[in-house]
This record gives sequence, structure tokens and C-alpha cells, in this order.
Amino acid sequence: MIDAEQRAKQLAQQNPGAGELLRFAAGLLKAQAFLRPADLAGVATAARPLLEYCARSGPPELAAEARAALAGGFDARLRAYWDAGEFDYLARAALQPYARMLRETGQSPGRGVSGTCVFCGSGAWISSRRIPPGPGTGEGAMRMLHCALCAFVWQVGRIRCPACGEEDPEKLPFFTAPPHAGVRIEACESCKTYVKSIDLSLDARRVPEIDDLVSLSMDLWATEHGYVRMEPGLAGL
Repeated sequence: MIDAEQRAKQLAQQNPGAGELLRFAAGLLKAQAFLRPADLAGVATAARPLLEYCARSGPPELAAEARAALAGGFDARLRAYWDAGEFDYLARAALQPYARMLRETGQSPGRGVSGTCVFCGSGAWISSRRIPPGPGTGEGAMRMLHCALCAFVWQVGRIRCPACGEEDPEKLPFFTAPPHAGVRIEACESCKTYVKSIDLSLDARRVPEIDDLVSLSMDLWATEHGYVRMEPGLAGL
């Protein structure tokens, strides 16, 4: 199976319009691969190369934030994200390897937040649809949510808002765009949130959080129509 960094590089060659963002994502993933803090207190120090990469190669606004984080105070930002869940792109990026290590080793994250992820309490930044394993299931595609922090993946009901629990099909529209086959905006009229969904049954090589970056025009459309994404993706949207 292709990994996320390889997929980002591949898509950058195939999609020149999103190439710069995809190449940045590939570099971010590479920087994260070297983050191995033993505990929460060590994340700020371990994340310095990641911050340097963002300061050097990130979009202007993110680069400025990274330079500010390098100047000091990043540990407080990490704690604020970990304890309260307030969105912070750089804090999330720095904490992802640590949170994934906790999940993979069965250690409790001990966070004070309660989001959609049953392990760490963070939000889902992407959804995927895939064919159930085994022959003759006859149940249609499974709907999965992908945690933005610890990378846990879990199944949810196909007709249910993962943010507020709405189950009325009339209040759960989804939207597609012809240029982006297999991608859709799954929205909720009750809470006005949405999650983007990537259909893996059409192409098993897709990596949802990476392929998401090719269809950012759909996020812009959703925002213009009053919807808010459950959890920003790698593009910060």
C-alpha cells in the first residue's frame, strides 16, 4: 500500500494546480516521521525541525506562525491544544506522532476533550467509503471516519451526522463536483457542519487525508454556502 508521503509526491506530479501544497504536505510528513518524543513534555523540543521546515517551506501565513513558535512559547500552545482542543495547525502537526504512538502502544492519552474520536477525543478530518471485507456482504460501502490527531479509523452510520447525531436523511445532503470523481461533501443542515468523503472503492491507492488536497475547491464552495468543516485538513481548511 502506498504511504501518505509517496501519495503526496505522486499527486503533485499529476495535479500541477495543487502541486505546491502537495509537495509541502510531503515534506511535513517526512519531518513528522523523525518526531519521537517519549512524553508530552518532550514534544516541543522534538518538534523544532518540523517548525523549521514550516518556517522555510510553508505558505506565508503558516511560515510566520512557525517563526513565532521557534521564538518561544510553543510549549504553551501544545498544552492548550492537548488540554482544550482549540485548533492550532502547528500544535496538531507536532502532536500527531506522539498521539499515534500512544494509540499504537495502548497508552491512554489522558486528554480533557471529548470529540468524535473514541480514543483521543479529537475531530475527524476526513471520511472514506470502502467495500466491506469478505465476499457477498451485500451491505454496500462502509463509511469510515479518520481522526486528525491519532489516526484512528472507525466505522459510522451512513445516514448520520458525526458531529451532532442527526439521522434525518432530508437534513443530510451531500454534494459532488464533476472534476473530482469519488469525492463528496457530506453536510448536515441541523448543525451546518460537513466532512469530506473520499471513495476508496474507486481507487484503493487513495490516501484520504492526502487526496483531500486535490479538491480544495469543494471546501471553498462549502464554506461559501455556510458549512463549517468538522476538523480542518492538511491544508488548514
